[in-house]
Amino acid sequence: MVTNKKKVLIIGGGFGGLFTALDLAANADVTLVSDTDHFCFRPLLYEYLSGEVEAWHIAPDYKELFNAEINFVRGAVEAVDFENQTVKVSTRQDSFDYNALVLAVGGVTNFWNVAGAEDFALPFRGIADADELRNQMTRALDKVSPTLAPQDAREKLTFAVVGGGASGVELATKMSDLLTDAFRRRGLKGEPHVSLLEMSNQIVPGMGEDIRSYVEKTLLDKHIDVHLQTEVLEVKSHGIICEHNGKQTEIETVATVWTAGVKVNPLVERLNLAKDKDGLILVNQTLQVKDFDNVFALGDIAKVEEVAPILAGTAQLANQESALAARNIRAFFDGKDLKTKPFEELGEALSLGTHNAAVLVAGNVIGGALARDARFALYTSRLPTWHHRLKVGASWFFEGTTPRPLQPLGYS
Repeated sequence: MVTNKKKVLIIGGGFGGLFTALDLAANADVTLVSDTDHFCFRPLLYEYLSGEVEAWHIAPDYKELFNAEINFVRGAVEAVDFENQTVKVSTRQDSFDYNALVLAVGGVTNFWNVAGAEDFALPFRGIADADELRNQMTRALDKVSPTLAPQDAREKLTFAVVGGGASGVELATKMSDLLTDAFRRRGLKGEPHVSLLEMSNQIVPGMGEDIRSYVEKTLLDKHIDVHLQTEVLEVKSHGIICEHNGKQTEIETVATVWTAGVKVNPLVERLNLAKDKDGLILVNQTLQVKDFDNVFALGDIAKVEEVAPILAGTAQLANQESALAARNIRAFFDGKDLKTKPFEELGEALSLGTHNAAVLVAGNVIGGALARDARFALYTSRLPTWHHRLKVGASWFFEGTTPRPLQPLGYS
C-alpha cells in the first residue's frame, strides 16, 4: 500500500512501545518489531500465576490489538544504522527504513553476576516464566505424602523469592496462598515455607511507610519468612547460599525465583548511543536521544532526569512516556516545538495474595477484598485497547476472578 505518511519504526512491544504505536496509528505509517508475538501486562502476571486471570486477558496477541494501520513484525533486531536510518530484523531480508525511531525494548532480568543465578534461578517476567513456576510448585506438591510429618512437608515445600520490592512481595504472597490452599485440599500436614530475601533494610523500598506497614503485617500473617539485609551469594539447583551480618547460611529450596531488578536489554548494549554508567540511553526531557533528534527512547532502557526513583522501571512511567513520545513525534514531523511533561506517581496498588491487596488512595491505605476489586478495576482501565478492555472486563464481571488451585499434574 502506497502512503504519504511518515514512517515510524518502534522496537519493542512492552508498555512503551505498544502504547506509542496505538497513539500514532492514525498519524503515521507505524511498524512495531518484537521478538514475541504477544503483549504482556506484567502488573497482573501474579494473578496469571494464581489462575485469577487467563493468558488471553493479560497477554493478547499483537495482531488482535492492531488494526490495519499498524504493521507488526516478529523478529530480533540485528543492527541499527542511525546515520542511514535503517534497521535490520532477523526475519526480513531487506532492512526497514524510518523517519522516526522509537527504542522501547525494555529490560531483562538482572542476576547481578551472582554465582549460579542465571543457570538455576527462575525469572518472572512473562507467561512462560509463570507457567514454569506453577508447574514446579505442582510437581513439588505431588511428591509430598499426607503421612509426612509437618516439619518434613515444610522442608520439601520451601521456595525462595529473591528481591523484596513490590514484585517480590506480590509473588511471595501469591505463592504462599496457592501452596497453603493446596496443603488444605490435599490433606497435607503443616504448611509450606516461602522465604523472601532483600538486601536493603526494608521491604518495598521507596514506598510509603503506611503501605509498608500493611505489607509487613500481611507477610507476618501469611508466615512468610522475611530476610532483610541479606545477600544471596550463590544459587544452586535446589538451594541458595546467603549472608547476613557476616554469617553464611545455606537454604535448601524446591526453586528460587529472582525478582531482584532488571538491566538494560542486550540490544541496547550494542547500540552506539550516549549512555549513563548503568548503560541506560541518555535522553532529554522530550525523550529524544542525544545526537539524534528523530530517535526516541523510553521505558526501562532510558535515563530521564528528574524522574522519581519509585517510578523508575514501572509500567506507569512507560505508559506516560509513550503519550509524550507520540505527541512529540507528531510535532517533529509537523516542524513544531516538542514538549516536556512531569511524570507523576499515579498511586500504589499491590496484590498481597489471592484474596487481598493494598491500595493507596488519597494518602490512606485500603486493604482486603475491596482493595483487590479496586486493583482489578484500575488495571482493567489500563489494558491496551477499548475492545480488549471490554472483553476482559466482561469476563471478570460475569465469570469472576477465582484462583485456580494447584491440582495434581494430570488431574482434569
